[in-house]
Amino acid sequence: MSSALVIIAAITLFALYLGVRARHGHDMSLEQWTVGGRSFGTAFVFLLMAGEIYTTFTFLGGSGFAYGKGAPVYYILAYGTLAYVLSYWMLPPVWRFAKAHRLVSQPHFFTRKYDSHALGVLVAIVDVAALIPYLVLQLKGLGIIVSTASYGAISSSVAIWIGAVVVTIYVTVSGVRGSAWNSVAKDLLILAIVLFLGIYLPMHYYGGLGQMFHAIDAARPGFLTFPEKGSSVTWFQSTVLLTALGFFMWPHTFGSVFTAKDERIFRRNAMVLPLYQLILLFVFFVGFAAALKVPGLKGGDIDLSLFKLSLQTFDPWFVGVIGAAGVLTALVPGSMILTTASTLLANDVYRGLVHRNAPDETVTKLARIFVPVVALVAVLFTLHGGETIVALLLMGYNFVTQLFPAVICSIAPRNRATKQGAFCGIVVGVAVVAMTTLLHMSVGQMMPFLPDALKDVNIGFLALALNVVVLAIVSALTQPQPQAERSAAH
Repeated sequence: MSSALVIIAAITLFALYLGVRARHGHDMSLEQWTVGGRSFGTAFVFLLMAGEIYTTFTFLGGSGFAYGKGAPVYYILAYGTLAYVLSYWMLPPVWRFAKAHRLVSQPHFFTRKYDSHALGVLVAIVDVAALIPYLVLQLKGLGIIVSTASYGAISSSVAIWIGAVVVTIYVTVSGVRGSAWNSVAKDLLILAIVLFLGIYLPMHYYGGLGQMFHAIDAARPGFLTFPEKGSSVTWFQSTVLLTALGFFMWPHTFGSVFTAKDERIFRRNAMVLPLYQLILLFVFFVGFAAALKVPGLKGGDIDLSLFKLSLQTFDPWFVGVIGAAGVLTALVPGSMILTTASTLLANDVYRGLVHRNAPDETVTKLARIFVPVVALVAVLFTLHGGETIVALLLMGYNFVTQLFPAVICSIAPRNRATKQGAFCGIVVGVAVVAMTTLLHMSVGQMMPFLPDALKDVNIGFLALALNVVVLAIVSALTQPQPQAERSAAH
């Protein structure tokens, strides 16, 4: 057995131990299992929110995007920073309302804010539709990382099954507390690994960062600038803004807000998290370093650039450490997604459609039953989903962004949006996202008369614009009558 495989196995078992141990001393009621009893301080809330930064998508995709696309990769750095600035004002009122009404999920928030079980069920369905492919992404990344870092000793399929079992066990036992405890280990390890790789590899192969970028610019002119079409400056700006609006609309990220014990935590984190986001630069540096040293990677193989360069640079034991860090980038976000998806199905779909007065004990048991079910569905999609999952994943971010207008209206001092308006706006936005993504349509294709500068605008903006228009029109038509008018009518 290779040293790399031993290290990966040891970290995986440690993650399982931490996840199970996290429930010690806590009665796993619905509130404890889903939102940690609303008792998490600044550090845990910081790490749960930072979990969205370092997933397998970032670990593999961030370096791979830099390797394959060049300058456009910086959108990943920019959108999170804008989202954290937005969180300074947006999250405290969300938290206050959630605490006052003892909310445990994002659809729960919509149900109470708009007094509509139908809206809550709709949001739950949209959320689950977005979360399943996101969980599949984590499992696919896990399989790639373990298979590559173990030098093929563990196949991708076996790694996916093992990862799914580990996450299922500790989520079922500890819920969000298991995610919180493992997020500490993950961020400490990933911080050390990413900083080391991002500094060492450019120094080792090029003599420094400046020399690396000079070498890339000389070998591949234009690679470090935005192209005129496709991933252009217009694409960059629109994608950054759209994904920033959707960042906290992911149900597992939105739900992490409910775990805090104090609203001041969000303002502290909003000041620190943009700085933490800068560590992503070191992930990009690894991809740039690989661009000339591991040439020829095409298609999905560009996501292997970090590991391909590491395999030819380091001893097996250190490749195992890198692989272990990658495993944690899959397990922690994966466990948050699994907890959230199971809660949505039990608390919002079951309660909303089948038994509205179901006691919390029943919902908690049902949520735990859904954990292995959701995990199994995700594994089957991972192993047999083919390329269709890519289209689903692209839809996921634009799906959840359609919830943003209704959330912002709901926390306004005077909410002019009605439940009918919110419902219709979300339906229209999601329908447009689904249609344009599945048909691979762009703004330029739909509106060829636009100037070239606007043809690269992210297609998700079209869906969001139609959402807002429908929300405004339907809300205007369904405004409740003032009490005096209702009395006069009778």
